[in-house]
Amino acid sequence: MNDTQSLVSTQWLAERLNDRNLRLFDTTIYLRPKDGGGGYQADSGREKWAAAHIPNAGFLDLAIEFSDQSTTVPFMMPPAERFCALARAHGISDDSQVVLYNDGMPMWATRAWWMFRSVGFNNVAVLDGGWQKWQREGREVNDIAPSHPAGNLSAKARPQLWADKDDMLRIMADGSACTLNALAPDVYSGETNRYGRAGHIPGSQNVFYGSLIDQETGTFLPRDGLRKQLSSTGSLEADRVVVYCGGGISATMDALALHIVGHKNIAIYDGSMSEWIKDESLPLNLGNEP
Repeated sequence: MNDTQSLVSTQWLAERLNDRNLRLFDTTIYLRPKDGGGGYQADSGREKWAAAHIPNAGFLDLAIEFSDQSTTVPFMMPPAERFCALARAHGISDDSQVVLYNDGMPMWATRAWWMFRSVGFNNVAVLDGGWQKWQREGREVNDIAPSHPAGNLSAKARPQLWADKDDMLRIMADGSACTLNALAPDVYSGETNRYGRAGHIPGSQNVFYGSLIDQETGTFLPRDGLRKQLSSTGSLEADRVVVYCGGGISATMDALALHIVGHKNIAIYDGSMSEWIKDESLPLNLGNEP
């Protein structure tokens, strides 16, 4: 695996399940919309993982364990050293090959992929097609929890992979980056009020995360297909792209797509709409235009 191989196939994984350095993880979380546009209820996928998972797959809890619990904004990235300490406890070292998957849209696997990259660890990939493709192909599963000795992952933080509210305000004022909203078109436009205040951050364009996936196979579109989905936004030519969504999760699917097509300067607005809507002085645009 190398820095450009951020997606791996089920066949690739099946051939390497017993590799000494492989660290495989299920990252599943199930989201249920809250009543009244209050965001989502996050339910851990740990119980389903315990019942059946890809052999040698552990479980990473992105909602609690791998989120910053010192803030009221959900799913925020913990400090890099804290993240690495947690990863070490799961047996991850600097020479590990980490592969991530989840049930459903691969946003949780891509979220974890981005988190690992943001602490300077590049040897990480998302299983293309995830749990569904593995099952559909009739591949082996079991309920055995793997056991690994503590790892020695070192933190080399890349803060430039994250953006905050001040960054978003600056970009609104000076246009210094291309901003993308990864949410569904009806949420982007404000037709559906999912987070308590409807609309999108002014200046941001919509690249729905679901548009990046082949609906028949559940895998990411080929590189040319991803370029086509991104081309109208100006993101391919922009010096910097900042992506947001509801909580910095599905935005990482857009980030992976940009990475695959070769963009080198991408950031995730970690707080995303979950943070932005809390301050009623911050603007939101309605409709389909940026």
